[in-house]
Amino acid sequence: MFDAVLRLLPQLASGSGSIPDERFRKILKTEGTHLFIAEHENKIVGMLTLVIYDIPTATRAWIEDVVVDESQRGLGFGMELINFAIEFARSSGAKAVDLTSRPSRITANRLYQKTGFAIRETNVYRYDLK
Repeated sequence: MFDAVLRLLPQLASGSGSIPDERFRKILKTEGTHLFIAEHENKIVGMLTLVIYDIPTATRAWIEDVVVDESQRGLGFGMELINFAIEFARSSGAKAVDLTSRPSRITANRLYQKTGFAIRETNVYRYDLK
């Protein structure tokens, strides 16, 4: 699975480099973090990370790093991953599932809207810790 993740990450975003094996293992062991994969003909063709966390107002879920291999896009694997993650979050008691996507990712944004995600009127802020 590690090799497949290394192959998929650069397809997610330019500049996505390698991930050290130790960090990958830590992610897999982190409570509340779930890495889902899509397989086709015994080959990993996509992945998605779902994080489920509790805050005082609710149990929430967040989707990150959704990517389907370029050679397999348009075949429904992305939708399967998203729907699986939504049902997993629901069964875990999450109140909502959130995600963000750059406007330039037109196909991905279309997929999210098609699966029922709605654009929220909000500001997203980031404080870089570098």
